[in-house]
Amino acid sequence: MISLFAPSAPRVLCIGAHSDDIEIGCAATLLQWRERHPALQVCWVVVSTDELRATEAKNSAHALLGDALSYVILGNFKDGYFPAQFSEIKFFLTSIRERFTPDIVLTHTLDDRHQDHRLIAEMTWQIWRDQLLLEYEIPKYEGDLGRPNIYVPLSRKNADHKLQHLMFHFESQRSKGWFREAVFSGLMHMRGIECRAESGCAEAFLARKVVLDG
Repeated sequence: MISLFAPSAPRVLCIGAHSDDIEIGCAATLLQWRERHPALQVCWVVVSTDELRATEAKNSAHALLGDALSYVILGNFKDGYFPAQFSEIKFFLTSIRERFTPDIVLTHTLDDRHQDHRLIAEMTWQIWRDQLLLEYEIPKYEGDLGRPNIYVPLSRKNADHKLQHLMFHFESQRSKGWFREAVFSGLMHMRGIECRAESGCAEAFLARKVVLDG
């Protein structure tokens, strides 16, 4: 097993199009990293929020990571219309680059068929060129789950924490048919099988480019 972090205080940028995306894609991984790296620093960015979802995003981020958060940055771009707001969103994300320099960036996958998710992934690759980019996955209607190549085996505690956290903090999403504990649990178990996780659970990412130093 290879550690991704060399620095004593690793810096992670998390980018989500919507208020629950980061939690769905990588909440348990962030919990694992916080346990193993007490000096972890995280910049948490959500691009589309209205008043309700901004509250959910802030409460969720602070409940999940507490004092590991360096920034929680929320945009108010219109859900479902990101391609029409390209210039404004790119300016928003570029301004974050000036405030926080990460070691790792967690973002949506380029293969995501949701237009908002896909645009954020494309912009991430345009803006952050000197970092390791890991693309997280989100199960949904489009059926676009891919073939990840990076796995984070999870403790059962952190896998369960993720499920409880999602169900508690995102009341606005509970009416959606796909927003179910069984969906998120099933994906973690499937990825756990693929990497032979001791707990049976894992989160998975796609790394398209990895640069080895030495």
